[in-house]
Amino acid sequence: MDIAYIPSPSHGVVHLGPIPLRGYAFCIIIGVFVAVWLGNKRWIARGGRPGTVADIAVWAVPFGLVGGRLYHVITDYELYFSDGRDWVDAFKVWQGGLGIWGAIALGAVGAWIGCRRRGIPLPAWADALAPGIVFAQAIGRWGNWFNQELYGKATDVPWALHITSATDGRVPGYYHPTFLYESLWCVGVGLLVIWADRRFTLGHGRAFALYVAAYCVGRGWIEYMRVDDAHHILGLRLNDWTAMVVFLLAVIYIVVSARLRPGREEVVEPDGDTPDGDAVALDKKADDKADDKADSKADSKADAEAAETTDTKSDAKKPDAKKPDAKKLDAKTDTGSDEPAQSKEPVKPSESVKPSESEESVGSAKGEAESAKKV
Repeated sequence: MDIAYIPSPSHGVVHLGPIPLRGYAFCIIIGVFVAVWLGNKRWIARGGRPGTVADIAVWAVPFGLVGGRLYHVITDYELYFSDGRDWVDAFKVWQGGLGIWGAIALGAVGAWIGCRRRGIPLPAWADALAPGIVFAQAIGRWGNWFNQELYGKATDVPWALHITSATDGRVPGYYHPTFLYESLWCVGVGLLVIWADRRFTLGHGRAFALYVAAYCVGRGWIEYMRVDDAHHILGLRLNDWTAMVVFLLAVIYIVVSARLRPGREEVVEPDGDTPDGDAVALDKKADDKADDKADSKADSKADAEAAETTDTKSDAKKPDAKKPDAKKLDAKTDTGSDEPAQSKEPVKPSESVKPSESEESVGSAKGEAESAKKV
């Protein structure tokens, strides 16, 4: 019976002349670019400087690739060091085989080195990058589709994955596309982290811890569906145990961190911009202007006080124009009035009764007028 299915690519690599172009490698590279691009936007929104995420990614990505490969080789060592195997294949990353647990662990070491060199807190950088990392995982999982690997149990669902390769013990048939399940789960986790970060203002590494915890939940049930060879402990695959342990650690971190360091970092990078973009930049300018005005007022007040002090000293040196003369005050005191003091010498009689020339002329004029009336 014909059923609908997801076809697998006939080739995972295309040769451009002598240069092989591998689908797995392209998925990893695209995922890294998406993580850095989104992480840079979130970092700037939190007050960081443009380009910081990329500068630290230069350290984190190589460490992450090495860590992811080491985890895969250690947990599946029989693929490279058992009889009939070539240990050189352990270095062929393009053939697939990157463990996300090792990639995150050793990538965090590289990020710590980069953050330390820039003088910024690693938890804040991890929070900004968390959604981008999980979106990168969603893209990278399509590299498993190109390599026809990491599929689930046989199924006849309409979205079954058609495996056509028979290399490395594969059996052609129709299987659960676990790569697709994990890719979709990762997209959901990324959206969850973005929403929770905006809703609860996560900080101090809690957004990153939420990503880790949510991813582990999905990885648990997806890992249970896979049929590729893996080490088992108490009936569960090794990656299931890893997911449970990492989940518990992430939840504990969220709880303890929320109690010890609530809220979000106010400053994530020295000499960086403040969060919320232009609005906060304008507030900063306004604060600067207010400070300038305050300084100007303080200077004006100091100048005024200095001028007042100088005037006071000048007034103290000048004689008081309104202050009465001491001799005049003595004169007033002696006479008992405000009139100027007069001479105490007696007036001579002759001088006091002698008429003035004007009075004599007036008297003679009056006499002549009376004589005229009589006549």
